[in-house]
Amino acid sequence: MAYVNKLFNTNFLEYASYVIKDRAIPHIDDGLKPVQRRILHTLFEMDDGKFHKVANVVGATMKYHPHGDMSIYSALVMLANKDLFIDRQGNFGNIYTGDEASAARYIECRLLPLAKDILYNPEITAYDASYDGRNREPVTFPAKMPVLLVQGAEGIAVGMATKILPHNFVEVLEAVVGELQGEQHLLYPDFPTGGLVDVTEYDNGNGKVLVRAKLDTKDPKRIVIKELPFGTTTESLINSIENAARKNKIKISGINDFSAENVEIEIKLARGVHTKDTLDALYAFTDCEQSIAVNLLVIKDGTPTQMTITEVIQHSAKRLVEVLTAELKLEEKHLNDRLHARTLEQIFVEKRIYKKIEDKKSADGVRKAVRDGFAPFASQLMREITEDDIERLLKIPIRRISLYDINRAKEEMDEIRTRLKEIKKHLKSIVKYAIRFAEGIIDKYGEQYQRRTERVSFEKVDVREAAQRNLKLCYNKDTGYLGYEVSGNVLFDVSQYDRVLIIRKTGAYSVVNAPEKEFVDKNMLYCGFADKETVSSVVFSVVYRNNATGHPYLKRCKIEQFILNKGYSIIPDNCVPLKLTTEEDVAVVVDYKPKPRLKVLQETFSVKDYLVKGTKAAGVRLANKEVKSAKFAKPES
Repeated sequence: MAYVNKLFNTNFLEYASYVIKDRAIPHIDDGLKPVQRRILHTLFEMDDGKFHKVANVVGATMKYHPHGDMSIYSALVMLANKDLFIDRQGNFGNIYTGDEASAARYIECRLLPLAKDILYNPEITAYDASYDGRNREPVTFPAKMPVLLVQGAEGIAVGMATKILPHNFVEVLEAVVGELQGEQHLLYPDFPTGGLVDVTEYDNGNGKVLVRAKLDTKDPKRIVIKELPFGTTTESLINSIENAARKNKIKISGINDFSAENVEIEIKLARGVHTKDTLDALYAFTDCEQSIAVNLLVIKDGTPTQMTITEVIQHSAKRLVEVLTAELKLEEKHLNDRLHARTLEQIFVEKRIYKKIEDKKSADGVRKAVRDGFAPFASQLMREITEDDIERLLKIPIRRISLYDINRAKEEMDEIRTRLKEIKKHLKSIVKYAIRFAEGIIDKYGEQYQRRTERVSFEKVDVREAAQRNLKLCYNKDTGYLGYEVSGNVLFDVSQYDRVLIIRKTGAYSVVNAPEKEFVDKNMLYCGFADKETVSSVVFSVVYRNNATGHPYLKRCKIEQFILNKGYSIIPDNCVPLKLTTEEDVAVVVDYKPKPRLKVLQETFSVKDYLVKGTKAAGVRLANKEVKSAKFAKPES
């Protein structure tokens, strides 16, 4: 037992934590999962401007990623197909048709300039040891935009999952700019496959969206699918249409796939069927419309955290300011170091300090002579001279001293000082600088990332309403079976989604889905549609006999409430129904059993004279006589 407790309390929790943080859930700072980060880190290391075999990239990434080459290969292909950071050469598959990529040895990739502009700066990147301790890998990249929202993410971990939809590159950066300016921009998904999206229930990234294919419906006898709903391929979409056709949910005569660079799926409709009559069924019964639930879960500060789109934008805007501040301060430090080095060189050459070491016989004496030589010029230096500075000066070749260009050195130093002033100005107004940076990225790359998905509002399609009533509901009196797979008298046309009310000869009734084949007794009293509008408008009039007294009763009621497949009775217990009708302008004719001194053996009662009550109420007694039979007839005029 102690072993089991340890297994769950320690090992399982460690495993769960590892899967959540190091495999399945992206980090909010750079929007990447560990495998994606390791692939990009490897590409940064290999980057020489040329294409690399994907097999080589996968092999190089394995020193950072301990889960095998196939996981790296599939992640690289998926990352490359997002058209954000990786340039492709060769067959990387097709997001429209679902075709797989070629083997890793046949295809090539390299980094796109955007990756370097947005992610790469090793000097301000935090690194950690790789799984075997031999290498160092980035904890997160210093991303300057919310990559998480642009490329989206999906992952399943232990006890939790994330589903983040992709958004438009330009709109995301505009939202960051808006946040920096104190404004708030609402963001909605944009899919690489285009299509239509209804974001009514998006709930800031934690609700759901409805996606639809974009259809060309100009031809009344033909529908052409031009763009796919997110999450489908031409193959899966065609399969869903063919399955619906086999089940008689839609009527088509053929389907052709002409997709190449663009999607073009032609649906030919059956004879007598038109486009306008098929659209609702296409959305209801095929993948032409799908609902996608979203859940924005990320790793933040080492912990899985539920966030909203607005919170991610706020975090990214703050992160952009922090990264740009760090870059400016880093550049300022490098420029100050350069300026200090150039100042030392200038004084070393122009003031001929190098002459002071000619008679020195020891290394210490040489260094002391250089340090003493700079003493009169200490006010011109940016900081104290160090041993490293002296070593660097002593390594200057004689040729370089003889060719030293004083004017050129001064121009370079002036340029450095000008840039340092600009950096100080940027640091003082860092938010404005961040806004200009984001706008610059939009100007540079915006044309490549036009919105593809059209945002619309859909009218909700009711599956029952969209279903075609093309099944014959039949009743066989001889066998007592009812259903659309039964041979017998045709009652009416139904669809698989219709519900029907069945009243048996005993007075028992129930509401069921249109049955394929069901036994309902040989003398069924009633069968009809059980949708709320139909049932609530029908008045049932039933004549029944009380078994204890033999007296006739008339009950009128509406069946307005019911539970599917639950049994009810339209008459009280210990009673037998004689006749039932749904007509209102009728009379009930009751025949009594002949008895001594009984003169009246038949009476007629107008149904309209009796009130309509609830299903649980008892009927009204028509007479204190024992009933023989009853029937409904038209009243005499």
